[in-house]
Amino acid sequence: MSKIKAEYIWIDGYKPTANLRSKTKIVDSKVDSISDLPFWGFDGSSTLQADGDDSDCMLKPVYFVPDPIRGGDDILVMCEVLNADGSVHESNNRAACAEISEKYASEKAWFGIEQEYTFYNGSNPLGFPEDGYPAPQGEYYCGVGADNIYGREIVEEHMQLCLDAGLDLSGINAEVMPGQWEFQVGPTAAPTIGDQLWIARWLLNRIAEEYGVTVSIEPKPAKNKTSNSLNPYSSNIIEALRIEIMQIKYPNLEKTNCINYKYFGLFI
Repeated sequence: MSKIKAEYIWIDGYKPTANLRSKTKIVDSKVDSISDLPFWGFDGSSTLQADGDDSDCMLKPVYFVPDPIRGGDDILVMCEVLNADGSVHESNNRAACAEISEKYASEKAWFGIEQEYTFYNGSNPLGFPEDGYPAPQGEYYCGVGADNIYGREIVEEHMQLCLDAGLDLSGINAEVMPGQWEFQVGPTAAPTIGDQLWIARWLLNRIAEEYGVTVSIEPKPAKNKTSNSLNPYSSNIIEALRIEIMQIKYPNLEKTNCINYKYFGLFI
């Protein structure tokens, strides 16, 4: 029997911006379904999710993908946080999302999310001079060349890891400041869109370790005109509205025999 490594990933209780946490569980055999994975415990007092005198919290596996870093049959497991009695922890927003998504499943909603972020080398954004600021924004956005682009090797590796994990990554681009980038996830349904976003964030932070840089999703990473606000933008659209928009924009399309609105994308 071949044992595998399952990286249990969860969202901690820090505010206003939560962090990702993870630890590795050794599982006796290859995992075929989420029900194959056991619940697991952790010390919530170290993650701002419990008091020190009653610190037990539980991890409930809810979604898993292949681990593109370790390879083989190893997996990455997104988890919800539960209290020791099995009730939903106050930091667990996914449970409510899953409930609402199931209630309105007939609407077949799609979601897409753009995640902007900044690489940091020490206390400065990657590509910033040690003193002062770089040139104003202009040539950095979707730029090319060593004068404008910093961290591309990390971004390329992260993109490939996301694809290898089977995430619905739909693109990347450099943003308006040195060391600032964006990736897009979706379109896909909820709560899967959130699971994939958090796993993509975990992979980004994990691979950044190998390059000795950190990742910030701070909304305003540099307090000057070089930096735009960084926010995870989202879009959503239900199936009926997708079809109506396609019929309005492309009235002759339904005369063909190849109508499949899924392949026209979310952002129409």
